[in-house]
Amino acid sequence: MGRQHSTAVPASLAARPLRTFRTGQAKGAYAYPGPEIARLHEHGLLHRLADGYYAVVPQEMLGRKWLPNLESAAAGIATAIYGFDNVALMGVSAARLHGVMPRALATAIVAVPRQHRPIKLSDRTAIVRLVQRETGSLDAERIATELGPALVTTPEQTILDLAHRPTLGDNGADVPDAVAALYSRSDKKRLQRLATEQRRLASLRRAEDWSRVGHGS
Repeated sequence: MGRQHSTAVPASLAARPLRTFRTGQAKGAYAYPGPEIARLHEHGLLHRLADGYYAVVPQEMLGRKWLPNLESAAAGIATAIYGFDNVALMGVSAARLHGVMPRALATAIVAVPRQHRPIKLSDRTAIVRLVQRETGSLDAERIATELGPALVTTPEQTILDLAHRPTLGDNGADVPDAVAALYSRSDKKRLQRLATEQRRLASLRRAEDWSRVGHGS
């Protein structure tokens, strides 16, 4: 019974935002977290996302093969570093969650308050790129992911970000169509306001060109 108890995921870890934590963040639950985390991982209760980053496997997926999608994993890792309110999925990752980027990606893009090196995932061939932004000024909303709700840039913010840096990520060829799809359902007044406030009017013009919006007619 003692061993069985030692392999239960502590409530403090299961309750972390997006069910994701770094090994060092388990010190509140374990005096020596390394061996305990390794045991939980061995028993299939934790999924290793990257070196030192783990996600708690959902109860309904215990004993089954489980791989959270890239966007969920990226949001979880960034949240473990900076906290829930300080990160937002952006660019192609936001486009993917908004349903306008159909192909699976190998690079996730997350806005964060301070620069950080890219993080290579260990459960697949993929990279999480952490892009320094003034995250508090981004227009973002909560969207459900496999690991829980995450902050994601709104369609309007995503339009401006994609048009500003269309090659940020690994799916640049699909960006114009993604922008056009987002533009068709966006709030045009909100989009204009954001472009003005963020000095992204040139990006807005590019998005309109991709969306075949006429000017002055």
